[in-house]
Amino acid sequence: MAFDAFALILAMLGLGMLFSRLRVLPVSASDVLNRVVLHVCLPAAILLHMPRLRFDAGLFGLVATPWLLMLATILLVPLLGRALRWRREEVAVLMLCVALGNTSFVGFPMVTALLGEQALPYAVVYDQFGTLLLLSTFGLMVIARYSGETPPGWREIALRVVKFPPLWATVFGLTLMPESPPAWIADGLRKLADALLPLVMLAVGLSLRLRLPREELLPLAVGVSLALLAMPALALLLGHLFGMQGDMLRVNVLESAMPSMITAVALAIGNGLAPRLAAAVLGYSILLSMLTLPLWSWLLRAGGLAGVA
Repeated sequence: MAFDAFALILAMLGLGMLFSRLRVLPVSASDVLNRVVLHVCLPAAILLHMPRLRFDAGLFGLVATPWLLMLATILLVPLLGRALRWRREEVAVLMLCVALGNTSFVGFPMVTALLGEQALPYAVVYDQFGTLLLLSTFGLMVIARYSGETPPGWREIALRVVKFPPLWATVFGLTLMPESPPAWIADGLRKLADALLPLVMLAVGLSLRLRLPREELLPLAVGVSLALLAMPALALLLGHLFGMQGDMLRVNVLESAMPSMITAVALAIGNGLAPRLAAAVLGYSILLSMLTLPLWSWLLRAGGLAGVA
C-alpha cells in the first residue's frame, strides 16, 4: 500500500513537471487544482474519517506532540531566518513545511506498511486531532500573517480561519456527520477524497522546480532536514516524556517524520509565498522520506527506542 501511494505521488509529480515543460495546461492550472482540493476534496476526506474517531484521554501525548512540534517550529525557524537572512516568505514556507507533515495521505499507508494495521488508529488520532486542526488554525494564521505587504490584524486572521472550508468540515464531522452515512453519500465522499492526492501532486508538479536559485538552496536543505530528522527526533523525546511505548511511540515518531503536507504547500503556492521553494521542499522531502521513514522504523525496532512491543 505504501509503495502504491509513493508510486502515484511520483507519477503525478512527473506528469505535472512534463505538462509544465510542454506547456500543455494553462498557467493558472496549478492554482485552479489547488482550490478544488481545498474546497472539495479535503473537506470530503475529513467528513469521511472524522466521525469514526473515538478519543481516549490516554492518547493525550499523541495529540499534544504535533502541537508542541509546531511551537518548536515557531521558535526555531524565525530565529534561523534572522540569522541566515532569509526572505520573509521563505520563513513562512519553512514554518508551514516543517510544522505540517503529510500525516494522512502518505502517513496512513506508510504507518500500515511499516508497523501494521493495528497501528493505524494511532496515526488517525495524530492526524485528525493534531495536523488537521493545525492546518485549519496555525496554517491559516501563517498564510494570513505573511502574505501581502501589510500583516493583517487578529480579526482578519480569525475571519480567514472561519472561512476555511476544511474547518467547517471538521466541526460538522465531529458533531452532525453520522459514523455510517448512507452508502451513496459515503461512496461519493470516498471518490472525492481519493482525488485529493493525484490532483494536488499534479498541481505541485506543474510548479515544481528541483533546480533552485543558489540563495534558496540553504532554506531548502534546512527545511527538509528539520522536517525529516529534527522533528521526529524531538517527537521521540516527547513520546518518552509522555510515557508512550510500543506502537503508540512508533507512530508518534513516524508521523512526525512524514514529508511536508501537500495541502500546506498548496496553500503557500496559492498565496504566492516562495512557490519555487515550497514546491522544492515538498518534492525533495517526499523523495528523501522514502529513505528516512524506513530508517526511523528500523531504529525504533532494532534500537529498542520504542520500549516494549
